[in-house]
Amino acid sequence: MSVNSTGLFRITGKHVLKLCLLVLLTTINVDVTAQKPEMYFADTTTIGVPYAKDPKVVFHQNRYLMYYSVPGVRFQNWSIGIAASTDLTHWKKVGELKPAADYEKNGLCAAGAIIKDGKVHLFYQTYGNGKKDAICHAVSDDGLAFTRNTTNPIFSPKGDWTCGRAIDAEVVQFNNKYFLYFATRDTSYKIQMQGVASTPLNTSFNQNEWTQLTDYSILKPELPWEKNCIEAAACIKRGKYLYMFYAGGYNNEPQQIGLARSTDGVKWTRVFTEPFLKNGEKGSWNESESGHPDIFTDTNGRTYLFYQGNNDKGRTWFISKREVVWKKDKPVLL
Repeated sequence: MSVNSTGLFRITGKHVLKLCLLVLLTTINVDVTAQKPEMYFADTTTIGVPYAKDPKVVFHQNRYLMYYSVPGVRFQNWSIGIAASTDLTHWKKVGELKPAADYEKNGLCAAGAIIKDGKVHLFYQTYGNGKKDAICHAVSDDGLAFTRNTTNPIFSPKGDWTCGRAIDAEVVQFNNKYFLYFATRDTSYKIQMQGVASTPLNTSFNQNEWTQLTDYSILKPELPWEKNCIEAAACIKRGKYLYMFYAGGYNNEPQQIGLARSTDGVKWTRVFTEPFLKNGEKGSWNESESGHPDIFTDTNGRTYLFYQGNNDKGRTWFISKREVVWKKDKPVLL
């Protein structure tokens, strides 16, 4: 922009182009910023880029704790990060559970967690062992320092319907017992599906206390959007039903979140044929997927769906949340 002999501003074609570019860039920046949710958590301390997957949230000792998966160098030796919050939105990393025992030396991740007798019980998977990955258990007074179960790994499935792998543990109290939901694969190692085991309420969660309840998958991919994968069960009891939020599709296919429910914890019926939570629109923070859910009930009874997402096919990962309200025995996203 310049001033001519009359003292008026003269705008050249070059300046018009610059102004147009500035307006365009400003618009893009506003749109991108608007796409980011209020909760937008990732861990940058492990591999130098924002990365956090597989959320699990509990309330313990007057604060919220979130357990999540983070990779090590060259995406090996995964561990479980621990973040704390006082408002469920703003999180700060406060710890990490790293591989220590021989059975988890290749990595551990994807924790489930419950509060029992004032302690945090963590149910996590070994990682990096293919068909031999299994569910492990550890317990903590403060939610940060964990003591491993001496009978670890505590569970892996048996039968000709499964390859023997168990990952993505979810433990929930229902119908006077604890149910363990896990993801496994068929013998071809292609189809990811759900299985279930149980243990009595007075359990120590030791290996010999679990009973596998079926010799078949209780929920496997059937709908087009589920592709070849159902994993990451997250359960909540509402009335007579146990609801299971689950991830359909492998990472970034896109993975999306579905919903099923059961009255006995074993037989499941889908609530919707379409995803309950889809991946985001093009250009949004979760364009590549909305996956690996966790459903959390706050102390005031409000419920929140935590989930992972990204828009770069997994080069980064973030965790966010949406509030869920219940209308006529069905959840609705806010």
